[in-house]
Amino acid sequence: MHPRIYRLATIGLLLCGLKATAQHPDFKGTYPVWPSVQKETKPWTRWWWMGSAVDSAGLTNALRTYNQVGFGGVEIAPIYGAKGFESKYVDFLSPQWIHLLKIATKQATRLHMGVDLTTGTGWPFGGPQIDLAHAAAKMEVRVLSTVPEKIDTGIGILQALVAYKGVTPVPIIDKVQDGHLHWEHPAGNLTVYALYSSHTKQKVKRAAPGGEGYTLDHLSGEAVQLYLHRFDSAFQQEIPDIRAFYNDSYEVYGADWTPSFLPEFKRRRGYDLTRFIREFTDNRISDTIARVKSDYRETMAELLLDNFTKPWTQWAHDYHRITKNQAHGSPGNLIDLYATVDIPECETFGSTYFPIPGLRRDSADIRNVSPDPIMMQFATSAGHIAGHPLISSETFTWLTEHFKTSLSQCKPEVEQSFLAGVNHVFYHGTTYSPKEVPFPGWLFYASVNFVPANSWWSHLPGLNEYITRVQSVLQAGRPDNDLLVYWPVYDIWNDADGMEMPLSVHHIDKWLYPTDFYKQVMNLHGRGYTLDFVSDSWIAKTKGYKALIIPKAHLMPLTTLQKIIALAQNGTPVIFQALPEDVPGMNELDTRRKEFQLLLKSLAGRKNIIITPDVEGALHTIGIRREALTDAGLKFIRRNDGEDTYYYIVNHTANKIEQFIPVNRRVSRVFMLDPLRGDTGLAQIENTDSTTHVKVQLASGESIILKAEGKSSMVNYLPWKYLENAGKPLVLQGPWQLEFKDGGPFIPAAVKLDSLVDWTTLPDTAVTSFSGKGVYTTSFQLPAKNSREYLLQLDKVHESAHIWINGQDAGIMWSIPFTLRIGKYLRAGKNDIRIEVANLMANHIRYMDRHHIPWRQYHEINFVNINYKDFDASNWGIQPSGLEGKVTITPYN
Repeated sequence: MHPRIYRLATIGLLLCGLKATAQHPDFKGTYPVWPSVQKETKPWTRWWWMGSAVDSAGLTNALRTYNQVGFGGVEIAPIYGAKGFESKYVDFLSPQWIHLLKIATKQATRLHMGVDLTTGTGWPFGGPQIDLAHAAAKMEVRVLSTVPEKIDTGIGILQALVAYKGVTPVPIIDKVQDGHLHWEHPAGNLTVYALYSSHTKQKVKRAAPGGEGYTLDHLSGEAVQLYLHRFDSAFQQEIPDIRAFYNDSYEVYGADWTPSFLPEFKRRRGYDLTRFIREFTDNRISDTIARVKSDYRETMAELLLDNFTKPWTQWAHDYHRITKNQAHGSPGNLIDLYATVDIPECETFGSTYFPIPGLRRDSADIRNVSPDPIMMQFATSAGHIAGHPLISSETFTWLTEHFKTSLSQCKPEVEQSFLAGVNHVFYHGTTYSPKEVPFPGWLFYASVNFVPANSWWSHLPGLNEYITRVQSVLQAGRPDNDLLVYWPVYDIWNDADGMEMPLSVHHIDKWLYPTDFYKQVMNLHGRGYTLDFVSDSWIAKTKGYKALIIPKAHLMPLTTLQKIIALAQNGTPVIFQALPEDVPGMNELDTRRKEFQLLLKSLAGRKNIIITPDVEGALHTIGIRREALTDAGLKFIRRNDGEDTYYYIVNHTANKIEQFIPVNRRVSRVFMLDPLRGDTGLAQIENTDSTTHVKVQLASGESIILKAEGKSSMVNYLPWKYLENAGKPLVLQGPWQLEFKDGGPFIPAAVKLDSLVDWTTLPDTAVTSFSGKGVYTTSFQLPAKNSREYLLQLDKVHESAHIWINGQDAGIMWSIPFTLRIGKYLRAGKNDIRIEVANLMANHIRYMDRHHIPWRQYHEINFVNINYKDFDASNWGIQPSGLEGKVTITPYN
């Protein structure tokens, strides 16, 4: 069976079809407008096992707790342990560890949850099975001004010895015997270059007990098989019921070599690298050096793909399992690496600026680069062109400093991932913690703490249900993108500076932002075009797009240009922003250049080939329409599900958008689906010849899903309830009764409030350190219930609120703009309202650090702050808590 068909069949069997599951009974909405929900539709979380000090009862209880708040699965990641619990550590892959893994998978299955497992501990892959011969390798070059008689063998394995007299290289490694050089060299000044294969000696970071050891040589097929054999021995052909094996971002530092590199380079690039050893190791800038290094980087990319990613994925398939991989950070072609696995995974690291009024972003949380949706699109594009139904994201890594993340801050960040094409979110994350460990429990150092000890844990279903609804749509059908955009990776590789080139999320300001590719993609997105990226190797294998865009590129392989011409001949329009100028690499350069220039000259006048700097004008000429809804500042992603089209639309502007927006479909009806609350209804629409205009009302920070129905059913649905003709707001004057619960270090006394103020400003000294919930209650009079809808508005919420009206659960208010439709809960006359507000964990942690109460006692890195310094909250300011300002109810007719 073809590998791609095998992968898709495997995913189909494992996921049991994206629409095969009935709608979850707790899922609010009008079936069948919303797609069905299954475990993959819900958010999952990375689940750290500290020291693997887990037990049967703890695993069972933890999974039940996660399930109750709406998690669909966990990704087990064993890491270093807590001090004082060494006797409870369980060695990774030991029989006891495998037994505990099976307990976890069985409990997850009972709860209809899924389990993924990292193929290792900590990161990157490595461990005790990796000896130095199979560990991450590096190249060492020594430049000698005299011809040596004895070869220094302490550096590593000598792989090349080249002498230069003038500009001519003379290979002399065949003159080495028994560690001595036997060569009658010519007289005069000679320079000798000795190239060794050495080792980085990097160890696995954050390794769990039983997982310590050298990092794997990912470029060596032999090393990869040795590494995986340990898992074969541990599983003994009885693999636990996990869904996917997982690999974290590359993070193999300085590994620029493998012992087989020289013969592999010659086989793949067609020439002997040692002919250019002087240029290869030179710090000067020249075209020759850049070309040789481009060939070197291309070879590294191929070795990583062929010797690690493909064999690891095939190994998983042999167990009827799938793979999930973060390719970023590796020295490879990101699109090719992502496309090879079953679930490509990107990552959000840090926080993004959004101009949403009231959205907090502390200056201390800002890093050199923000999460970039175009960086995420390398994973999502690879998933789309390779036909993978799921594309995941490690989400919220270092979103803020510890204990200061609100659920409202999570919403626009995860929305940005959705807009980039992610449809399978993983939180970063959740730490297993034994019941006997006091607040705040065991915690991992680089996460938003999605743990039961968090003050807002009981409000987490609000975020989880939102993600579930969005993902139910984004997993339905298939992506509906019009354009393919070529990624000119050779322009990146063709750099005389440095050696290996890891393409990480932390340095996109260097390798991505300055490129014409990035600028063109940004412009196309802003103008409302839908697109995916494509690599050289996938350009001929990808179908279903309306046009191929070639951004301005300096270098392009001859074979790629040939594939592009073939696409045009077969009917795909190709738009060159500018013609490429040259071919990359060194081998047979003159021959390839001549062929390339002849092909370039032949492009003029060819059918389906357009050469113009005005890409948008060319798209208009060939009839490819943009989605003009972006003119209002809205962002969107589109999915096609049979004859229906879904639009997921987000307002990340600072303003409310209330208008008719166009969509590039002419349909007889459009459903509005509110992913926040699950409400649905038929939208107001106006049709023109080829466009349907849909009325939307989106406050800053809000989102909506449109379902443009291609073929109308005979079923009648209620219209969407627009909020229009606002009446005079009713201000809830109080007095308010405020009681505290579910927190610490102390429970403040109850208090009566005439106005709503930050509770940390109240006279009771316990309020400044309290993290937990404050429950506000009051009554109010509604003279008559004669409006079509009523909207509850909270001025300021620190940080989320659960609302009950007249004893009925009205919902969780966890995101900006903190409004809630409550008409169905109100009655004429006296009404009772209960608002349960959760603040952050920060004030409690501040109290503990100020009073030197120990809580962070871990091995390895222990616990650090967002800048990777020792964590200390004792000097933090007090975080505002509770409700401030007004609570209003506005009637709408």
